[in-house]
Amino acid sequence: MSEVRDDRQYTQTHEWILDNGDGTYTMGISDHAQALLGDMVFVELPSEGDEASQEDEFCVVESVKAASGVYAPTDLEVIEANEALDDKPELVNSSCYDDGWLVKFKAQAIDGLISAEDYADTLD
Repeated sequence: MSEVRDDRQYTQTHEWILDNGDGTYTMGISDHAQALLGDMVFVELPSEGDEASQEDEFCVVESVKAASGVYAPTDLEVIEANEALDDKPELVNSSCYDDGWLVKFKAQAIDGLISAEDYADTLD
C-alpha cells in the first residue's frame, strides 16, 4: 500500500503539497505516483522565477516506463527547484516526500486540494 503523509494535501493528479506556513509551499509527486511510474531516469524542472497557471504542466518526470507531466495546483511562482534531482532523479523513488521533492513555490492560495485521508481513500 502506498504511503500517504498526513501533514500534506494532495491533488487529483497525484501531486502532494506541503504548506510551509509562510506563504510558500513544497511540492512533489505522491508515493502512489512514483510507484506507478517506476524507476526515474530524468526530471525536468522549472527555473527559479518561472510562473505557471493553475493546471499548467510545469515539470516532467521521466521513468523507464513513461514520461509524465506534473501540474500546477494553482497560479504560482517557483522560488526553488530541487537541483539534487539533476544528478539523482531516483530520489523521487526512494524519498518522494523528503529528498525527492520537486519545487518550492509561492502562491496566494490553493483551492481544491484533497486531505490525506480523502486521498488515501481514492487509492483503495
